Amino acid sequence: MLPSPEDLNLNAHHAALRAPALLAALLALLTGCATAPDAIPGKRHSTQELLSYQPADFRWQPTRASAEEAARERDLSLLRQRLSLAPGSAEAQAALPDILAAVLHYNTEIDAARAPALSGLAGLEARPADVQRAVLSAVYRFYAPEASAQLWALLPKLSSPREFAIAANALLKPLTGPARQSAAAQIKAQMQLSFPTTWTDEPRLRALSWPLDQALQPSAPNAAPPLAELLAAPLRPGYPVVFSLQRPGREVLGLALLRGADGRFVREADGRLFQVPQLARALSNLPGTITLGNTPQGIFAVRGSSTASNPSIGPTPFLETKLPIEASVSEFFQVDGSDLDWSEPLYAALLPQSWQAWEPIKEAWLAGRAGRDEILMHGSVVNPDYYRGASYYPATPTAGCLTAPEQWDPANGRLLASGQLQLAQAFARAYRQAQERNPGGLDPMVKGYLVMVELPGNDGAGGPVLAAELEASVQAAEQRWLNRPR
Repeated sequence: MLPSPEDLNLNAHHAALRAPALLAALLALLTGCATAPDAIPGKRHSTQELLSYQPADFRWQPTRASAEEAARERDLSLLRQRLSLAPGSAEAQAALPDILAAVLHYNTEIDAARAPALSGLAGLEARPADVQRAVLSAVYRFYAPEASAQLWALLPKLSSPREFAIAANALLKPLTGPARQSAAAQIKAQMQLSFPTTWTDEPRLRALSWPLDQALQPSAPNAAPPLAELLAAPLRPGYPVVFSLQRPGREVLGLALLRGADGRFVREADGRLFQVPQLARALSNLPGTITLGNTPQGIFAVRGSSTASNPSIGPTPFLETKLPIEASVSEFFQVDGSDLDWSEPLYAALLPQSWQAWEPIKEAWLAGRAGRDEILMHGSVVNPDYYRGASYYPATPTAGCLTAPEQWDPANGRLLASGQLQLAQAFARAYRQAQERNPGGLDPMVKGYLVMVELPGNDGAGGPVLAAELEASVQAAEQRWLNRPR
């Protein structure tokens, strides 16, 4: 039986980043680089192996209290040294991405980093794109209101769609009502001017168009289609599906449910829905088409389970999820071979008809087109106390993945309890049941789907997602599955 979210001591990873050498080096320090003695990095786990594991089979030395405290003190000392560099100096400019990465990870020194971050906006258009992304992401996360004037001046100078989209979202973030509507009009006009031939199709700019249009037409209908219809989506019949239900804004814990290959949702012995708390929030909290942003809404293929070669994720087997384009058409549709090329209609064909025109559910398709990859369902090894006071505490944000709760023994680093292992094993059981009904038809490695979707409504004011609010939609979905055309 899974503990309630309130009883869980959550941890999370800070996932591998594609970043400049200085930033990559700091992130390695932040997350700890020791290899888990009981884990083999890169190991692939068969269905049977997944089902055989116990929490005690895994340990992670960096979660020992003494190791975690030593690493934190070392990294914060380095952070403070870098914050003390002469403002505007070449050294301070070079260290800025590392500084902001540490501030995001440890959720500390936010006030001390304000001046360097805001000064970093001056002349940012001339710096490399990854430096632009690092600075703009931190400004979006912590300093958007006070950066407004600088961002408006910078926006026309940004030639990369990714960085333009981050800056535009930072401008919109603090605004409501008429002020937001006015800003949206200016941003859309600038987007069309800066990217005259690509703004309608470039994935990050197309994703940006959604909040812009919502701000420009606040009275236009924007209700999501019925959730039950998405929960009943056939996808590829014969495969289990994880549904990760999140609140808009990702300010609170979401919930993962599991639908078996027979269309019925997995339940506990007492009839309650099988459920695992999940957080799908990035450190930056940027939209899902942006590098290192939140987990995008939409459909992912599950293509096996592995232990991370990146030690920041921890040793618990993750479920490997792939976006469209990151996965070939054959991989995504779970077939041996296909000569089809990826297209939006091909992706949309997996959705119920009522959802095919709903733009937010295509975020995964756009994220794949934008080059995002390695968005996984995994465990968590970061100290949740870094985020004490956050509305999602005791969960921790990541670099864009979905993390489930784990408890680690601070004395010896052994895994005590793992929502991630429970989810992976429930998925493996559902996959094995499908194998038994189709002997010889499925691979020994787990396969299936993930559907990530935000629930209708406002931000996290409603509190964590609870199974009770989903029960009616689940029952309606199961009935729709039984009545679907054969």
